[in-house]
This record gives sequence, C-alpha cells and structure tokens, in this order.
Amino acid sequence: MHGHNPEAGGAGLPTPGRAFDDRTFDAVLFDMDGTLIDSAASAQRCWRRWAREFGLPDAETFEVQHGIPASQVVPTLLPAEQVEAGVARILELEIADATGIHVLPGAELALGSLRPGQAAIVTSCTHAQAWARINGSGLEPPEVVVTADDVERGKPYPDPFRLGARALGVDPRRCLVIEDAPAGVTAALAAGCAVLGVGGRHGLSLLGQAHAGASGLDRVGFAVGPAGIAVGDRSPQAG
Repeated sequence: MHGHNPEAGGAGLPTPGRAFDDRTFDAVLFDMDGTLIDSAASAQRCWRRWAREFGLPDAETFEVQHGIPASQVVPTLLPAEQVEAGVARILELEIADATGIHVLPGAELALGSLRPGQAAIVTSCTHAQAWARINGSGLEPPEVVVTADDVERGKPYPDPFRLGARALGVDPRRCLVIEDAPAGVTAALAAGCAVLGVGGRHGLSLLGQAHAGASGLDRVGFAVGPAGIAVGDRSPQAG
C-alpha cells in the first residue's frame, strides 16, 4: 500500500522531504557500500571464495551480514585460533578484487551538492579496502573518510559516526546519516544522528528504524542555505 503513497519512501518510511521538511543539518555522513557505490558482486565473490578456503558449509551460497567490519564478523564464523588468519585473508581478497564496482545513481550529485566540510564517508571497510573500492569505482570522495581502522568498535556501535561528526567539527545531533544496512542504522541512531535509509543491498524493509527512506540517492535532493543543509525529495529524472 505504501508504494501508492507519495509521502512514503518505502517500507512505510516517510520520504526525506516529508520527514525533514522542518529541519536542516550541518553535515551529511554517508555510508559507502550500497549507498554511494555498488560493490556487492565483488564482496560476494570474495566472501564465497573465503568460505571455500576456510571450509565453511554451503560456501557456494554463503552470505555475510553487510555493513559490519570483517574484524567483527570473522570471529563469529571461525574458531579463535583461525580468526587472525581469517581476517587477514578476507581483507587481502577484497583489496585485490575491486573490479565491477560502480558509483550508484545520484551519489556524485549528492556529494557535489554539499560544501567542503559538510560531508564524510563512514564505512566499515578498512582504510585499504575503502580506497581500493573508491579508486575502483571512480568516486570523488569528500575530504573526510572514516574507516574501520579509525575506531576500536565499528558499526553497529556509534563510534564511527561520532568520529565522522567530530572530524567535521559538528554535533552528531546536527548530522544526517545515509545508510543501507541495519547495523549502520543502529550505529547512527546510537550516535544521535538523524537517519535516512536507502534501498541498497538489503532493501528498505530491514531499515524500519530509520527516520526516512528512499530507493536511492537519486531520489534525494540537498540544498545548502544559511541555516544549513535542507533535505528533500527529488525526481530521479531531475538534474
């Protein structure tokens, strides 16, 4: 039913224009994979190869929870004595495989709509992973990129978004986070940020805690004014 409601952004969530019509923000913190770039095919190839190498069952159909650092995922999958090698191997595979990664619709326009110091990428990738994917996609990143190497606890903990806000010199409560993963939404809410869920790898159905929803960044508009960043709805054909 919500699909016929112009005020619904998906999964019963209001569109950003509806949810944030009376708010402005000092900065926008973007998740990377599934939000700005599509690296799903690369990640799936790497994790399934990794699962085969480490003898996990159903390796050919193996799926890993998206949006959580590998250093937090691998200990849930391998015995303690294999964790260090397991983390090192998945990072090696993902850094080496940065092919077929592309920028998602609306991402470049979104970043380009914001002024220097108003945007950051906050990702669960390590520094090396993140830059392999940024370079592989051709995305022009903002100056601030927070990775899993920069925090002790990654998503779903709030630390990455708190650090992103601090790096930009703004209050997390004046930040809008754009996320496609449940772990990221949880982290952003815990950091005190407003959250816009986008339908990346998971789809909006699992992002019900977000304040607003959109199918992708091509449906979101940003306007910078004296009061800060206004966020609204955008036709994907516009611009």
